[in-house]
Amino acid sequence: MTFHTTRRRLLGAASSLALLGSLMAGAYTSQASPLPPGGAMPYGGTSADANAAPSHQHLTRHFWDALELEPQDAWTSLRADFQWQDQPVNARVQEWIDYYQDSPHNVAEITERARPWLAWITQQVESRGLPGEIALIPFVESSFDPKARSHFGAVGLWQIMPRTGDALGLKRNGAWDGRNDVVASTRAALDYIEMQADQWYEGDLQLSLAAYNAGAGTVNNARRAAQARGLAGDYWDLNLPSETMAYVPKLMAISRIINDPERYGVNLPEISGSAAFAKVSVTAPISLNKAAALAGVTTHELSELNPGLKSRNVNPRHTRQILVPAESAATLRNALSNLGQIEVASASDETHVVESGDTLNRIAMLHSISPRDLARWNGIDNPQALQPGQQLTLSGR
Repeated sequence: MTFHTTRRRLLGAASSLALLGSLMAGAYTSQASPLPPGGAMPYGGTSADANAAPSHQHLTRHFWDALELEPQDAWTSLRADFQWQDQPVNARVQEWIDYYQDSPHNVAEITERARPWLAWITQQVESRGLPGEIALIPFVESSFDPKARSHFGAVGLWQIMPRTGDALGLKRNGAWDGRNDVVASTRAALDYIEMQADQWYEGDLQLSLAAYNAGAGTVNNARRAAQARGLAGDYWDLNLPSETMAYVPKLMAISRIINDPERYGVNLPEISGSAAFAKVSVTAPISLNKAAALAGVTTHELSELNPGLKSRNVNPRHTRQILVPAESAATLRNALSNLGQIEVASASDETHVVESGDTLNRIAMLHSISPRDLARWNGIDNPQALQPGQQLTLSGR
């Protein structure tokens, strides 16, 4: 099955617009409901009100009420983004389902390790219109360990090799390795997967995932060989190195289990649907010890959230942001802003320029903020009124 990334993005935007349209339509339907006996309208309304166009206030209230019903659990959000669950379970996928099912404690341990990262990664995958299954690649690559290192030199959640990291703009030196940084490496890995899908495979993401693991040259050669045998040349037709032959089946297997954990006897940890961390921009060197003290968290917590650091010091020459627990971000920003050591954010970090197809909910998810806050900060009463080129503040300042 072929999945075109550009088409998925357009469909994702259209789906969001359709959602808003359905919410607004629902609001109109509720306004146009039949009158109660005697023709009296509730709350002092008149019969003329029943035929009037719904007010912006009512539409907006209905929109926000509907947003309140959105799932707040990371697993529920992830399942809603799955796109490959209707594919048949072949023997290769079943082999890995059996393997994971035989070790439910290992699955639980790995998914527990995903706690700080899962909601944010899911948001990044969804914002690109990619299948939710791709958010589980770190399960296959690194068991969700951002400090994982392979014998071949690949590191991080996404197991990026040195030369690949260099090509993707991930800095590395004696003090910093961007391949370990979850924010930078996630964006780089998703860029790489999309780029290869569009460049080599007509948008086929499963072939791109094979190339992510084995290299495009290896996959392209295997694809030509399969086509020479009269096959279509999709992922399942290819003869590849054993690790790559298992790569997509592993991903499909673990996504099947997460889609229906009770069926497979797996208990998943409860993980919030909101990002567990927030970003604070850095303009001057600071130690993790001092940042932790000002934020009211432990140095260990900050170290775990910033695995790209090779020391306990943050230097803007290497990285211009530090990740902190979401609930402690405001405390740290205020304290360090008063000290003149850290800017809350640069102007570009504080704003989002609306693009065609953007929705308020999608923009909020992209920047890990609340849709209600985003609307309040920008005085938005009608979420449908966003215009391309419009600048939205992301900080409320």
